[in-house]
Amino acid sequence: MKLLTVNLGRPRPSAHTNGAGGFTGIDKRPVEGPVQVSDPGPKGVGGSGLTGDSVCDLRHHGGSDQAVYAFAREELDAWEKELGRPLPNGCFGENLTTSGLTVSEALIGERWLIGGELVLEVTSGRIPCRTFAGHTGERGWVKRFTQRGVTGAYLRVVRPGSIRAGDPIEIVHRPDHSVTAALQFRAVTTERQLLPALLAAGDALHRESLRTAREYVAALPS
Repeated sequence: MKLLTVNLGRPRPSAHTNGAGGFTGIDKRPVEGPVQVSDPGPKGVGGSGLTGDSVCDLRHHGGSDQAVYAFAREELDAWEKELGRPLPNGCFGENLTTSGLTVSEALIGERWLIGGELVLEVTSGRIPCRTFAGHTGERGWVKRFTQRGVTGAYLRVVRPGSIRAGDPIEIVHRPDHSVTAALQFRAVTTERQLLPALLAAGDALHRESLRTAREYVAALPS
């Protein structure tokens, strides 16, 4: 398992975002050399965990529980075949394009050691938005991406560090439950009846999903 590329985004104008000034940082591109990764702070205040990466809509993106977004090259390859066009690393807005790692099936709370220094923890899957749809230029993209359910994973920073393309990725902790990023995604989107199952992941879960699951369970008939 390894890190193929580290991808950073610069603010670019878009008609498909509510970001400040009509800009988005979703168009991420591979960079050379080391990139420092650290906790950006709470959502609404902190942006990306990667130095030099832009998050323009702080209401919905960035923050500690969404500090880093990872997506598997293998899934980009699958979408390439379906869409019939090249999909370069970073084109789904991912900070980390990985190889040999089934990112969407990573467990919530699973920890990755990248490059011998940085430690990240999986918090949730990625919910597609209109900015993502506009960026791809594909009709019905939100529905198609949701139906596929291969979402990649958001991660928080447990231990800051520097990474670069080619670094090894090692899974150093796997929690004792079966809640994956893909399951979390299905629970908060199309299969709400799965929300109680998310509670097994505890505080490792993205804070918003944890709150949603608790509220759902509290509202169930006794």
